[in-house]
Amino acid sequence: MIQNDEHDQNKANLTQNIEIELFIEAIFRCHGYDFRNYNKAHIKRRLLFRLSALGLKSISELQHKVLHEADFFDIVLKDLSINVTEMYRDPSFYAGLRKEVVPLLKTYPFIKIWHAGCATGEEVYSFAILLKEEGLYDRAQIYATDFNPLVLETAKKGIYPINRIKEYTSNYQMAGGLNSFSDYYFARYDAVIFNQDLKKNIVFAEHNLATDSVFAEVNLIICRNVLIYFNKELQNKVIRLFTDSLTKGGFLGLGSKENLMFTEMVDQYVVIDAKEKIYKKKVSDNKYGL
Repeated sequence: MIQNDEHDQNKANLTQNIEIELFIEAIFRCHGYDFRNYNKAHIKRRLLFRLSALGLKSISELQHKVLHEADFFDIVLKDLSINVTEMYRDPSFYAGLRKEVVPLLKTYPFIKIWHAGCATGEEVYSFAILLKEEGLYDRAQIYATDFNPLVLETAKKGIYPINRIKEYTSNYQMAGGLNSFSDYYFARYDAVIFNQDLKKNIVFAEHNLATDSVFAEVNLIICRNVLIYFNKELQNKVIRLFTDSLTKGGFLGLGSKENLMFTEMVDQYVVIDAKEKIYKKKVSDNKYGL
């Protein structure tokens, strides 16, 4: 009896996994968004959440809705987007950038920065504030990209719930902020709105790391806690994209759970901050990057 139960469970899991593969393929063919090389556990977890929320019985029912209901795809796209973010997320990362990277950026007449997978934009504004405090903002161009146009709209507005401002203020202080965090926003009802002058050098644009190519040569790329949602093949593809996008001597900042150690491009970088996963692209082929 136990053996039969295990067989039935294995068959159900296999069927569900096949449904998920077909679902992802349907999204790619119908809408052009490629999740085929995303971490399967992440995809499965998000789809089962939506399945439960709608009271549906199978992934196949979800697929039918995606193919036949235009508005429903926006819901699924938001489910599958990587939108875990906050102002000065992991404050020590920003402290590390301020200490190790900013002094070198100050030697450049003009700097270009790419926030890849920027989600709703909190970390973009965090770094814009840091640049202002270090006297770099007026000679910087920031590209903030994500594949999801819905979260980009939130990022462009720079309006966030006021109930998180205490946490954001604490993060700012731990990240080495030089002023009062309230200098950079004003409160209105249940929201905070970040100052318009933080936006003047930011370009928000759609870019899909899974399918799109280089769009700019930049001095710094920040892409944090995104690669963990990709499989090995896509991770290597994205790191190659970043490497091609960086100037020689450019910097790459990854998330705390990510590193370059097991990627194909590891020999192209030197470690600037091992704890915060900040790397510098070599300017030559010698091991010191000199």
